[in-house]
Amino acid sequence: MAKAARTRPRRASAKERGRSRPSGGVSSSAMGSKRFKDHFDGIVENVATVIKGKDEIIRLALVAMICEGHILFEDVPGTGKTVLARALSQSMNASNSRIQCTPDMLPGDITGSSIYDQRKGSFEFQKGPAFANVLLADEVNRATPKTQSALLEAMAERRITADGVTYSLPRPFFVLATQNPIELAGTFPLPEAQLDRFLFKLTMGYLARDAEVEVMFENQVQLSIESLGSVVDTKTVQAMILYATTVSVAPDVAYYIVDLVQATRDEPGLSLGASPRASIALLRAARALAASDGRTDVYPDDVRAVLLPIMAHRVFLNPDTVLRGETIEAVIERIVGRVKPPSGAAAAASSSGRRGSARKAVRAAP
Repeated sequence: MAKAARTRPRRASAKERGRSRPSGGVSSSAMGSKRFKDHFDGIVENVATVIKGKDEIIRLALVAMICEGHILFEDVPGTGKTVLARALSQSMNASNSRIQCTPDMLPGDITGSSIYDQRKGSFEFQKGPAFANVLLADEVNRATPKTQSALLEAMAERRITADGVTYSLPRPFFVLATQNPIELAGTFPLPEAQLDRFLFKLTMGYLARDAEVEVMFENQVQLSIESLGSVVDTKTVQAMILYATTVSVAPDVAYYIVDLVQATRDEPGLSLGASPRASIALLRAARALAASDGRTDVYPDDVRAVLLPIMAHRVFLNPDTVLRGETIEAVIERIVGRVKPPSGAAAAASSSGRRGSARKAVRAAP
């Protein structure tokens, strides 16, 4: 068992970072709150060596992976989404693949297809890029609806069916899809059924001035991601996934989650409220966020922290709200102010000066 100190990334130089090695696999029974937090922070710090000034986005991306959820990035090109996907996979010594979506892409280009083997005289299934721990689907809205639907079974059930045979995808399995909000000509908007499959909708945004200068010089010879080493392995990540499901949720906090989701269905400014899948997403994300802070209980702050990234693509403004110039963020804040949080120890603890990661996370969504 590697000690927590060995899971910390080396920051001295890119060369030193390239020599880092993953820690040994950790069983779910041995994964306690402190060990979880150490591994979580180690991954975040390692990714942060190549993704500058975006620690909260990195934390939310890792929360999504721990929840076995997926992320939709709606962002302009060149802000680091591809590097983020690679950095996460390399930090945990996982496999990764990338799909550049185009209108002529077929479903088999994602899932794989059967190829005739002349020597054997039979068809053999050749696995596609979906059979990876981290899958980057770049400009997913440029693919046709038929091709987009090929991701549905993989994202929801973590398996692929081809020629009547079902194949399980590796674990962890994490889809990071991107779409460009500027160039919409020739694109195919994702339907609500597929949008609901994503846990978070986020945006990287442009870098701050100092961070962009640092990135500019670190990538002047070669991409800094090329020398990024791993700090954990996939077995450790699997143990973290199982541990996050054991984080305790008080009944009052559980009802608070449901009350927030149901409030979106009664909100006059929305034409479509959130589905029960949003309640499940809030529960899972809040548990993972609490575990990342080294806690064994979910606080209301955890729920509020991930509320906007979870709701940003699940609720839709009605025409009158759009004409008034309101945003989804403003409507969600109004709902949070209207729904009474639970009282008692959990609520008191959530406002007692704990780390600010959860409170900052709510600002990471578009």
